[in-house]
Amino acid sequence: MKIRSFLIYAISFLLLIFLASLYLWNLGSRKVPSYPTQINRLTIAMGKNWKEIASQKKARIESDQPFDYAVIDNEGNLLQYTREGISTSVSSATTRYDVIRDVVTENGEIVGKIIVHNTYHEQQVRRNRIMAAVVVGILLLMLGVTALYFFYLKKRVVDPFDEMKDFASKVASGNLDVPIKMDKGNAFGAFTGAFDIMREELHASKLREAEAVKARKELVAQLSHDIKTPVTSIKAMTDVMELSAKTEDEKKTIRSINAKADQIDSLVSNLFHATLEELEHLEVNVEEVTSKEIEGSIADADYLKKVNEVKVVDAVVRADRLRLNQIIGNVFANSYKYANTEITVGSHTEKSVDGKDFLVLEIGDKGGGVPEEEIETIFGKFKRGSNTDGKDGAGLGLYISRYLMEKMGGEITAVNKNGGLCVILRLQLL
Repeated sequence: MKIRSFLIYAISFLLLIFLASLYLWNLGSRKVPSYPTQINRLTIAMGKNWKEIASQKKARIESDQPFDYAVIDNEGNLLQYTREGISTSVSSATTRYDVIRDVVTENGEIVGKIIVHNTYHEQQVRRNRIMAAVVVGILLLMLGVTALYFFYLKKRVVDPFDEMKDFASKVASGNLDVPIKMDKGNAFGAFTGAFDIMREELHASKLREAEAVKARKELVAQLSHDIKTPVTSIKAMTDVMELSAKTEDEKKTIRSINAKADQIDSLVSNLFHATLEELEHLEVNVEEVTSKEIEGSIADADYLKKVNEVKVVDAVVRADRLRLNQIIGNVFANSYKYANTEITVGSHTEKSVDGKDFLVLEIGDKGGGVPEEEIETIFGKFKRGSNTDGKDGAGLGLYISRYLMEKMGGEITAVNKNGGLCVILRLQLL
């Protein structure tokens, strides 16, 4: 609604309320007529004709007076009255605040009383009814104007807004081919053109992004393939070195190098295939994994020896050995990079609300943790905490770890605990 139309509506409505209030004020301030002169004259005339009046009993008469009245004698007997419903006794007249005058004969004798009906109550009822009618009229007018305004808003604001919301939902879902319906007559008419330009730019940007992603995938695939060659050479050299090793410690170290080379080779193969498909298509093969194997994965990941002691409660879990090694390696690598403190590893079993049993691993450091509002954010794709400035990273490690844990039927979360960040792995028990 334009501002001028709104001002006209507001001024008109305020003027109507002012006039109605003024009318009700005048109506409420009107005085009840008292007719003192007419009452005195009537009383004197009754005193002169009292013998005739006294001979009547409950006689209803026609009166030319501007008021209604009743006449009673000194014993309270009703002699005359002008209409039904008026006071016919002193007690009822007193209750209604009627005017009571003595009827005095010419010789000064009080022979009866005249009770003049007070119309204040009737006029008050009439005023109340008029006020109620005016108030109801104003309320009905307000209701009508409000209904019209509602339909106006629905047509000019709500419906166009719903169309824009549907358009935004389509854009968010990736449907960038359907243009928005333009109508400059509604409140959002000036924005529809800009929204459609935005849609076209997003469509063009999506095409450019697709081309860039394709080029990046091709580059990563090529690099992945090239990395496999030196890894193969490393494995061959470790085989030769193991044959020529003289002590058992040397052989153990060489076998560890060989195992790491195998792990790198598997991860590079996955990277090669992931560049040809979406990241979420990483393969997970669930099998039985024992606590000892988990302890071995932790020991392999902790190559800087930040953990004093590792003891995982005896259990067998559903997991992919390669993926579990990858997840634990990601957690330790993050701790090394962002905290570089002592690392504690704890474990216990628990039952979930749906009755499933889990092995819980808690891997924590003393690096100060992350802001509470970022706890969930760090598990997003390409998301990193605000304390990572100046440190290398793509923000994929925890995202991939969560995806792999869910594929294995488990869960990964994080909390700030004991002065650092504690990453919690929940692996489903067999």
